[in-house]
Amino acid sequence: MPPESDIFESLRLELRRGSLILAVLGLLRREHYGYTLRKALALAGVEIDEGALYPMLRRLETQGLLTSEWREEDKRNKRFYRLSEDGVRVLARLVDAWRALNASVTDILEGGS
Repeated sequence: MPPESDIFESLRLELRRGSLILAVLGLLRREHYGYTLRKALALAGVEIDEGALYPMLRRLETQGLLTSEWREEDKRNKRFYRLSEDGVRVLARLVDAWRALNASVTDILEGGS
C-alpha cells in the first residue's frame, strides 16, 4: 500500500483539477493573456504553472468554451483569451453545479446527511 502522503497528494491533485478549470473559466469572463491570467489566479491563491495552464487553455478553446486572438502589446505578440458565448453558458451551469455539490459536501462534512 502506498504511503498516506502519496495517497493524499494524488487525491489533492484530482480535487484541484476541476477547481482549476472553474477558476480559469471564471477569470476569463474578462480578457486575459496567459501571464496576466496566471497572475490573477496567483493573487486569488490559486497557483498554476505554465505547463498546465497553456494546454488547458488550448483544450478549452478546442471545446468551444474560449475564443482567442493574437495581438501586439508592448511590442510583443500575445494571445488573448476570453469566454465564448458557449463558455458563458457552460460556466453558469458549472457554477450552479459546483455550488450545489459544495453545499452537499459541506453538509456531509459538518455531520449532516
